[in-house]
Amino acid sequence: MLNISFAQQQIPLKITYSKCTSFSITKPLSEMQANDEVFEEAKKDSEKKEIKQHRVYHAPVNKKAITVGEDPGRQNFMGNKAMSGPMANWQGQSGSGYPPDPTGAAGPNHYVQAVNTVYKSYTKTGGAVTGGGPFNLSTLWSGSTDDGDPVVLYDKYADRWVITQFNGADKILVAVSTSPNPTGSYYAYTFIPQAGVFPDYPKYSVWTDGYYCTSNIGTPGNMAVFDRTKMIAGNPTAGMITANYPSVPNNGFFCPLSADADGQLPPNGTPCPLFSYEDDTWATGAVDQLRIYNFNTDWITPANTTLTLDTLLPTTPINVNFTSTWDDVPQPGSSQKLDALSGVLTFRAPYRVWTGYNSVVICHSVIVNTSTNQVGVRWYELRQDAITKKWSIYQQSTYAPDSDSRWVGSIAMDDNGSVGLAYSVSSTVTPVSLRYTGRLACDPLNQMTFTETSAIAGSGAQTGTNRFGDYAQTTLDPDGITFWHTGEYFSSGQINTRIYSFQLPMGTTGISNENTVFSFTCFQSENVLIVNAAGLPSDKETQVDLFDVEGKLISSQKVIPTDKKIQTQINVSSLSKGVYLVRIGNLNFQRVQKVLVN
Repeated sequence: MLNISFAQQQIPLKITYSKCTSFSITKPLSEMQANDEVFEEAKKDSEKKEIKQHRVYHAPVNKKAITVGEDPGRQNFMGNKAMSGPMANWQGQSGSGYPPDPTGAAGPNHYVQAVNTVYKSYTKTGGAVTGGGPFNLSTLWSGSTDDGDPVVLYDKYADRWVITQFNGADKILVAVSTSPNPTGSYYAYTFIPQAGVFPDYPKYSVWTDGYYCTSNIGTPGNMAVFDRTKMIAGNPTAGMITANYPSVPNNGFFCPLSADADGQLPPNGTPCPLFSYEDDTWATGAVDQLRIYNFNTDWITPANTTLTLDTLLPTTPINVNFTSTWDDVPQPGSSQKLDALSGVLTFRAPYRVWTGYNSVVICHSVIVNTSTNQVGVRWYELRQDAITKKWSIYQQSTYAPDSDSRWVGSIAMDDNGSVGLAYSVSSTVTPVSLRYTGRLACDPLNQMTFTETSAIAGSGAQTGTNRFGDYAQTTLDPDGITFWHTGEYFSSGQINTRIYSFQLPMGTTGISNENTVFSFTCFQSENVLIVNAAGLPSDKETQVDLFDVEGKLISSQKVIPTDKKIQTQINVSSLSKGVYLVRIGNLNFQRVQKVLVN
């Protein structure tokens, strides 16, 4: 584990609070006219519009610090554990813009994907959904245009869908579904984080007290927090708090990632961590390291909102000094190389609460070897002690098991603490394809231990532009164990996206008998919730917590399982009607169950 001790620094902030500039309630999507999907899918790449990019290359300041040779954190071998093939696997949208910026998330019954500049709802087997589109992004916000950079989130704690895009010179558009149905109506909000400043490459996350947004809008950057509670309720007075991000070493493309809650919602009042990395060549005295800031939002008195530099974590040396033209990743049969998307952690930063600690997994592109300029995915698991609140690097590695380049990675962790990593692959002999790997929580540290598996093999090569991605997104199914990924690849030289899901094979629970069936049910009987669980990993002490959808802890108890089973009750006589979350867990596993209290 790596850490560095220093006094936490509160950053001087320019805080602004403003209400949304417009609000409306859309009619149900099922009543809207869908696009001609055949036309959208068949549109030639030459007819697609290029999505704006505000990106300036900064040459390395300290060239002597460049890591020469092979990445010292490289995993240069393939894992040997058998990985199952994709569970679901279908062709996504190609949209009308490039790069496609594929983004998507799974809910209980649907998968929603957005690309530049359309979005669509699917069944979880890829089937068509009545009223599911595809629709232009602009259909959600009256008077808007299809400018792109969408992001789709599923807020499983409130059972709501969130769809976003940037718009015009300075607008952020956020739509929150009025129900769990993604084809129903939406509360549509317009915000202006910073007048006259374009919020390029926006990234979003779900947290207890807001929907957090960061973007690449210069140095210092700007971040915004939208009032999640009011937006879920469709309150037209919903506002946002914005703050300037401090100037930090970067390569001209900078967008920190805000933590995105997976598993249990963090306890109410928990500051939202922000993550970024830096290379030691970017500034004199800089270090290869991760930066963690804590953003503490105060909706009662916005001026009291704070940003604190929490931790600097030196990493195993990295090299991210890609070409100034962003021609980085080779393709077969073409001199056109593709952008490795350097300078930023790639979406998302999944944050999980465990008994005794919190964890985050993140990743980004690096140069594997300076002699070949091969690109790989550096990934990290960070842990925060639940008592001291100190962060450390629990494990890290650069995944590059052969001579192919891997980039635009997206990483997530399941309810068993096992990690899934998905990415694009290309080389002079391998067309751009989509693959994935993973590791169990109990595996040797710093390794992806599963054999790399293909979701879709590509063909041909992209020509005429190096723009690629710019997004990919791995999310976790509400079942807590299924990973979903959407990313870009090529087929016959045409831009395509794919949607697929996978699980790390069943032994990941740590249960000694793999035939043991895990079950977890919660139901109300008069004034109590009955909590039953069976097939637990062991008879070790298990904590049972009850939270509301804003992360407020209502009750907590410790239970000793018998024969790997627990049964307990929670008094809910004093609770208001609504949705609540029950979590059971210990150091070995956790599960979260949503329950309706009447």
